Amino acid sequence: MRSGVIAQKLGMTRVFTEAGEHVPVTVLRLGKCQVLSHRTKEKNGYVALQLGAGTRKVNNVPKAERGNFAIAKVEPKRKLAEFRVSDDALIPVGAEITADHFVVGQFVDVTGTSIGKGFAGGMKRWNFAGLRASHGVSISHRSIGSTGGRQDPGKTWKNKKMPGHMGVDRVTTLNLRVVQTDVERGLILVEGAVPGARGGWITVRDAVKKTLHKDAPKPGKFRMPNGEGGGSEPAAPEAAEAPAKEGA
Repeated sequence: MRSGVIAQKLGMTRVFTEAGEHVPVTVLRLGKCQVLSHRTKEKNGYVALQLGAGTRKVNNVPKAERGNFAIAKVEPKRKLAEFRVSDDALIPVGAEITADHFVVGQFVDVTGTSIGKGFAGGMKRWNFAGLRASHGVSISHRSIGSTGGRQDPGKTWKNKKMPGHMGVDRVTTLNLRVVQTDVERGLILVEGAVPGARGGWITVRDAVKKTLHKDAPKPGKFRMPNGEGGGSEPAAPEAAEAPAKEGA
């Protein structure tokens, strides 16, 4: 089980195949995604990597958090996340994960926060049909109708789908194919739409419901602060048949 990454959504565009067909893609950027610490079974009861991405002013960071960044010898990060990994997939603290951590053709799961829509009615929020356009219905065409029974149960059940706040939810889109990667600019292009607004932070990890690509490097592709690279070996065949089951 490999680590995922923290990326920033830049927007959507399209790329063309050799046959001239266009593929809609979402551009994701890795903003200095570095390993901050390890979670081990001996100390924490599980194995994981804590990653950080983006930049943050030191004056805006609490002193307690400054100490954590100082121990890892990295600058303060704007976004933090944890990824469960296997014992053999730990990446050294301080290493920066590069865009070629994912290979072209592999499938990934992307998690982000959906765009907020504010207060929405039942038709927009839950895709209700609404009331009739005629036969005595006036003014209330977009209302949701009755929300409870008559004498039995005589109340509105909890969790009933009704008008309310829409969006700003944690959404995961499964099985998006990696179309291109740009290591120099830290870009990953995935096919299709990704949850979240432009500029929002998202997490990308190996697809849970797909077999890991045979060329995916283990434990990953990264760059050390001194410029040395690591994780260039592709995944072993037996490891490739066991997809990741957990992530942040």
